[in-house]
Order: sequence, then structure tokens, then C-alpha cells
Amino acid sequence: MKTNLVLTNPAQVDTECLVVVALDRGAKDKPEVILETSEDAVKKAAAEVIASGELSGKNCETTLLHHPAGLKAKRLLVLGGGKGAKFTQFDLRRLAGTAVRTLKSRGLRSFAFVVPQANISAEIAAKAVVEGAFVGNFDPDTYKSDRKDQTIDQLTIVATGDQGKLQAAVEEARIIGESQNFTRVLVNEPSNRMTPTVLAEHAKRMAQEVGLQCEVYGADKIKELKMGAFWSVAQGSDEPPALIVLKYEPAGAPEKPVLGLVGKGITFDTGGISIKPADGMEKMKYDMAGGAAMIGAMRAIALLKPKVKVTMIVCATENMPSGKAQKPGDVQIAMSGKSIEIINTDAEGRLVLADGLYYARQLGCTHLVDAATLTGAVVVALGYVNAGIFANNDELYDRFHKAEDKAGEKFWRMPLDDEYKEVIKSSIADIVNSGGRWGGAVTAAMFLKEFAEDTPWLHLDIAGTAWTEDAKPWIAKGPSGIAVRSLVEFVKGYSG
Repeated sequence: MKTNLVLTNPAQVDTECLVVVALDRGAKDKPEVILETSEDAVKKAAAEVIASGELSGKNCETTLLHHPAGLKAKRLLVLGGGKGAKFTQFDLRRLAGTAVRTLKSRGLRSFAFVVPQANISAEIAAKAVVEGAFVGNFDPDTYKSDRKDQTIDQLTIVATGDQGKLQAAVEEARIIGESQNFTRVLVNEPSNRMTPTVLAEHAKRMAQEVGLQCEVYGADKIKELKMGAFWSVAQGSDEPPALIVLKYEPAGAPEKPVLGLVGKGITFDTGGISIKPADGMEKMKYDMAGGAAMIGAMRAIALLKPKVKVTMIVCATENMPSGKAQKPGDVQIAMSGKSIEIINTDAEGRLVLADGLYYARQLGCTHLVDAATLTGAVVVALGYVNAGIFANNDELYDRFHKAEDKAGEKFWRMPLDDEYKEVIKSSIADIVNSGGRWGGAVTAAMFLKEFAEDTPWLHLDIAGTAWTEDAKPWIAKGPSGIAVRSLVEFVKGYSG
């Protein structure tokens, strides 16, 4: 989607549709809908529908007016943003996505969005609009033979302020929006078309395009590195695994910190010998969403060029039941030397991440973040609204919390009390790979903590948020691209 910036009177913008936000600025018991623009001609064009009471300003409410008087635009779309006092960039992102999904379903290919002059700086607001528009522009119906090509090709941002700063904000948002959608494309692919080998090819191709270092290793290297935890998952599949390493080392960056981004890349998860129920198993193509998020984040990082070193590791494999697959009761030796008793082969994500985290430390990473669709337990705890976040370092958590707030993504910190470590003790090995039903998201994180050790580390359990279960006004059902924006803001925070 092409993005343009214009600093002009909204009434003079010649467009298929002009989009403006309406907020309720009235008292609690006396609504007062106000258009968020200083242009009288735009206000006048919507005055009648506002006066009629038809337009209430409720969040994501859409009112489309044709041939608005006094405007060059062919249409005027008024988007309700809720109460003005509570309106934030989070809401604005969703409104931009709502505008895209509303207009493209009507066959429009372009529109202009008037950046609201409410509560938010012009640069932050413009960035939010562009990011939200990219989110709204993605649809998952890739393989439908009668697919309708409903896509917005051009977005014009209508704003007031410093042109240089606004243009920089729009360009940054475009890169992040494209990278988030790149992640969603990877996650959306069925597993027969997104094998570990194909995922590695996508990463390699992207790295060449944006100037990242890329190495892809196969089974021989995994065995040479003694990644027994990773290989224990891969051994059951006929598809070869892939250890994907991307490095971003900009000129002028300090030697430290080196940020390590580690992603779970299970391209399909049957559960292995501890096989999953058939109902809903088709969605397990999304089990590589953590790895895809790291790949998408690296794309944005390479293009935005922060002055900090970043290394990414994705351990990609299928988790399949076969005569070669590991079994409950097996003992595996991780790259770190820790022995792991396999209680449940469906707790495979933490096995590949264990070796990924340790390998990142071996490559010199001083701070670690992993992302994974790791546990159903985190969905039980937090539903489909917040992702879980675990941390062994408060300073690192605070940095990420500021980044996620800026990015408009929701994570909720979960505990990592030492008492939980008792649950993952084994009688035959150092640890078990499953602590059972209770506190499952926490005990999975405690397992990973064994491999991060004292290195500052964050674990993002995105199992409940990496896939949007039902279509929303601002986003299609399917892959969400969660964590890409927060990871990019987190990395930028180290750039100074």
C-alpha cells in the first residue's frame, strides 16, 4: 500500500473518500459528537447527520456519506472513536483498520485519512493511522479460487505540523506495517507450503533484500552443536529442520548490548506421540508465529537502522508422530548439558527454545527475548486479549513494557516465583518438560528460565493472541502479527 502525506485543507483533497474521526466530547449523560478537524467545510458536510442523532460517536461506528457538499472528496466516512477524554493512539490504530476494511469491501482502492487533533501529537497519530491501516488491509483468503481482490492501494495522510517529522513518522510506520503483514503472510501459509525449509528460504530472501547476514543450518549442524532438545522434536518428522540465524550489525553500534531474539518455529504441531485431538488441529500451522514475528521484526529493524546489534535465532521443525519420534519417558540432553525427561511430547516448543536460547548466549547475546505460541494455559489465564510476558530482570521488563505501550500491543506480566521450579524437577533427569496442568504457562516459562540462566531475559507467550479467532471491524480473522511492533520499539529503545 502506497502511503502519501499532504499538509493541506482536508476539504480540498481530491479522493475517493475522506475519513474523519468523530469523538463524543459531551458529559456522561449528554453526548456531544464533535468531528476532529478544524476545517469548517468538513464539519458542515456532516452537520446534518450529527444533528439527526444517527451518528453517536460510539467506538468503530461507521457512517458513509456520498457527494458531501463543499468537499472535493467523493465520499465522507465518519468514524466513531468513543469518549474524547479516553481516546488514544491505540484507538486510532483500530479506527484506521476499520476505515480500510469498511472501504475496501465497497470496492474502493484509495482514501485520505484526516489525522485527528485530539490528545495525541501529530507524529504519533500519523504513525498510528498508517500502522492500523496496514493491519486492516490484510486478508487470509489466499487460496480461494474466486478470491476478490479487495485491497487498498493508496493511503493519503492529511495532517498539520512539521512536514519532516510527519514524513519520518509515516515512513517508519509503513516499514513496521509491511513487516507485520510479512509475518502474517508466513503464519497464514498451510504447513505443506510452509515447511521449515520454506520458512528458511523466506528468511534468507528477506535478509538479502534488506541487508541482513543470514545463515541456515540443517540436521548435521544441529547434531554437531549437540542441540539434543531441538533435535528430539525434529527427529520424528520426514521434513528436515532448519536452524535460522539472522544478524544485524550496523556500523557504529557499540559492542554491547547484543540483543538476542529467539523464536519458536514449529511449522506444524500434531503433538507428536502425545497427539492432539483432531478438532482444531488444522490451526496448528500457526505454531511458528513466534518465529515468524522475530523474522518480521528483523526486517523492520534492518530498514529502520537502529544503532544496536541484534541476533535472531529461529528453531524450525515439525512435531510429528512416527516410528522415529521421541516418546514420553525419553531423556534428552540439551545443548547446555541439562538433561530433560520428556513427560509430554506436545510440550515441544520449550524444547526447541531451550537450545535456541542457549545458542544465542553462545553467539554473544547479552539480553534475550523469546516469542512463542507456547501454552494453552496462557489462553486460559488471559484469554484472547493479552499475551503473557515473563521476565527474570525488572529493568528489561520495564523497557519492554514502555515499548509495548508505545506499539499499542497488550502484554500482561506473569509470575516466575522460585516455588514453581519444584514442579519441573525430575526423578531421573534434571528437569521435566511438562509440569502438568496447573500453572502451565508459568511452569513452561520456568523451564525456559533454566536455559536463560542469569542472562536478562523475557519470554512472550503469544498463544492466545497470535491468531484472531473472529473478524473484528479493524482486523480479519487469522494471523495477527502480534509482537512485531513491540519488538521493534524495544530494539529502537537501545539505539539512544
